[in-house]
Amino acid sequence: MGTARATLAGAGTQTAGLGFGGNAPPSRNLTEEYNGTSWSGGGNLGSGRYELAGCGTQTAGLAFGGATPATGATEEYDGSTWGPGGNLTTARFALAGAGTQTAGLAFGGQTPSVTGATEEYDGSAWTSGGTLNTVRFVLAGAGTQTAGLAFGGNTPPISTNTTATEEYDGSTWTAGGSLNTARRILGGAGTQTSALAFGGFIGAPVANTEAYNGTSWTAQTVLSTARNGLGGAGTQTAGLAFGGDAPPNTAVTEEWNDPTLAVQTITTS
Repeated sequence: MGTARATLAGAGTQTAGLGFGGNAPPSRNLTEEYNGTSWSGGGNLGSGRYELAGCGTQTAGLAFGGATPATGATEEYDGSTWGPGGNLTTARFALAGAGTQTAGLAFGGQTPSVTGATEEYDGSAWTSGGTLNTVRFVLAGAGTQTAGLAFGGNTPPISTNTTATEEYDGSTWTAGGSLNTARRILGGAGTQTSALAFGGFIGAPVANTEAYNGTSWTAQTVLSTARNGLGGAGTQTAGLAFGGDAPPNTAVTEEWNDPTLAVQTITTS
């Protein structure tokens, strides 16, 4: 990346990624776009913030929440410029996100008290959804608005990491298979039934990577650079990890490729 930073947000795919916001320090409004090989500058966010969440694609991204201090600000990206969207009902930071620019999902975070509140975005406004069963912040997310996934994070009291995974059906969160390693400030990518969790913090930055199949998590090859507060994008078989705190803050980008995790259909005659 052009600027080393942590607690940034990500969106997009492995060959068309988007990284925005973060703490360098201070908080940054920078946006960078990834083409599968290198990063280049994009349009700046309207406000510098860190511990924000994001979703969508490189040309239709969504940024929401964050610390400047706690904000409900939402911005929409068109591939070159960020414009204002409808504010979150609950201003917060250290939250997670999933979905698309016109069907986004925000959950967890701090207000500054820890919350399990979930909100759904329709492209213009946020409305309340079902509350997380495990209230937490600095968690990771994946999936869509009607098939979301929340995993890891920190629960009250503040020092307690969790392995809890929850699945969202568009109205209610239910328990899924637990992570093998409890951690916070981790990265995530993929879908509800094919997710990837990487990095995080357990007293120090870690490189742990795990894959979710809709039922359970399985340990995978670790990141080359252990870190927390990193951005994530892509899929379970073509993931992207960037930035974070190693420490110090890093600009390192890593690509995850594992065809053995892909779903394959075999037709017999």
